Amino acid sequence: MRNFVFIISAVIFAASAVLGQAPEKPVATAKGITITASQLPPDARRAIENLSGSIAATRTQILSVFLADQLLDTEAKSRKLSVEQLQNEALKTVADPSNETIQVVYDANKEALGNSPLSEVRSQIVSFLRREPEQNALESQVADLQKKYAFKFVKDVNAVDLKATDVLATFGTRSITAQEFEEKNKIALYDSKAHIYDDIRAAVEEALLNTLIVEEARSQNMDSADLIAREITNKLRDYSEEERLELQDALQRRLFTKYAAKIDIGEPAPLVLNVSADDDPSVGNANAPVTIVMFSDFQCPACARTHPVLKRVIAEYGDKVRLVVRDFPLESIHTDAFQAALAANAVRAQGKYIEFIEILYKNQETLDGESLLKHAATLDVDTKKMTADIASPSAAAEIRKDMADGAAYGVGGTPTIFVNGVKVHRLSAPAFRAAIDRALAK
Repeated sequence: MRNFVFIISAVIFAASAVLGQAPEKPVATAKGITITASQLPPDARRAIENLSGSIAATRTQILSVFLADQLLDTEAKSRKLSVEQLQNEALKTVADPSNETIQVVYDANKEALGNSPLSEVRSQIVSFLRREPEQNALESQVADLQKKYAFKFVKDVNAVDLKATDVLATFGTRSITAQEFEEKNKIALYDSKAHIYDDIRAAVEEALLNTLIVEEARSQNMDSADLIAREITNKLRDYSEEERLELQDALQRRLFTKYAAKIDIGEPAPLVLNVSADDDPSVGNANAPVTIVMFSDFQCPACARTHPVLKRVIAEYGDKVRLVVRDFPLESIHTDAFQAALAANAVRAQGKYIEFIEILYKNQETLDGESLLKHAATLDVDTKKMTADIASPSAAAEIRKDMADGAAYGVGGTPTIFVNGVKVHRLSAPAFRAAIDRALAK
């Protein structure tokens, strides 16, 4: 239940609206070319100008979630309950929507629900209708705990003169220092900042690429549109977005190298985590200098899209890269994901893991127990042994260990991918190549 986001809006310090990088400062350079923030599209320019304010706002939100968790932990321990049990008390106060309300929502969304009978989608509609009142109930619970424990903010988490020993908030006998907050939330703090910079970098790269296309076309005495047609449009075969991005990335890499392009937006140093490969399935050279760990859910559509892209990129690097797959089934939204992970690990014992998971990704609508056995049978797997392995207590424990490790690394959704311990925030072939190249350059 800790995945609920708490905003303690009544007592949070407002993030200061501090301007970031000055518009005149170059954000990218190449041979004879300088790109400043003022040359970027309006959204990107505003993102740079408001960089400090955006980072401050995310720090404030992360602090609010952390403090809510601390209050819940304190109350749960005092009553000898788990936090989940404590939150369930608040959730029980939320009444189910009436049959009339459910019917109205169903009628208005019947087509979007695939014209399925109400009986099949009722629970989905109820969950949707309960979402907001449940969130309100949980926030009220935290507000009540603030009063009970005399919660008080002491110092702004975004203060310019903030010291490690400064107290940010107090409640009961607890004093939360800046150091405790930073240490216990270092992954969330880094990820939030990295997402902001990733968006800015993408905009700067696009602006620089467009400028270099014009420059390159001029050097070849041709129109820039003709250059784009030659390098991208005329090379398209299946006209997919992925194919277009691949061709654009190839052009960008060539031009950035030729013109010695550099981007300087003051990005934070990557946060390197000690992400274990554990004893999980892997593909590639065990002694490769780069290890990619992918936390995956076999019922996750994004995982199904990402797996072949990642596999293709890894193949470009030969023995320099290996891929490790760890389980992170999202049980709350994917009812067959845990069972599919069990099945995959059972098939692994018979040496058909990679072939099997590719079948799973391509058949995400049929991952129930019977279908999993049918999928395995197409690979000549001994399904009796597979069934016995699935039922083994150690099989479930192995998956739970992956999930616990993933949570410790800040995994909250799938796919989550680490390259030598550094999380990749953009799930695309260019982003994977960039992460691998950075790892190989060290």
